[in-house]
Amino acid sequence: EAEQAEDAAKETEDTQAQTEETETEAQTEETEAQTEAAGGYEDNFAVDSAAAADFTRQIQAAVSEQDLEKLADLTAFPVYVDLPDGGKGITSREEFLELGADQIFTKELMDSVAAADVDALTPSMAGFVLSDGGTANIIFAVSDGALTVVGINY
Repeated sequence: EAEQAEDAAKETEDTQAQTEETETEAQTEETEAQTEAAGGYEDNFAVDSAAAADFTRQIQAAVSEQDLEKLADLTAFPVYVDLPDGGKGITSREEFLELGADQIFTKELMDSVAAADVDALTPSMAGFVLSDGGTANIIFAVSDGALTVVGINY
């Protein structure tokens, strides 16, 4: 009888452990679904191609319109900007806007971003590179669960 009681107790513990594990898995899946539904991503590899293409089009619009405010809205700070006279980390939106549209929207960058293939973007650890394959590019990546511009290179 003592053995049967031990077996029953062990079976109850196993069932409780399985139930807790199943609940934890369900909570994890629900959290991931909520994060994605809220536009949050775990990393660059969790971003689907449609979302990457949509964000690319937003960047392309800001660049083609030479709208520094719009580009700043899409940017996470600090952001690395590799200006022709040397790269630097821009720590705030204000500092970014102070650079001016003339410095940011060079012909090379505008041409490269405009010619980028929106449907051929591939994620990497660093993010997505938006360019025509040349040197001038904009890099965007997941930052705090959302897609943001994280680098501008010339």
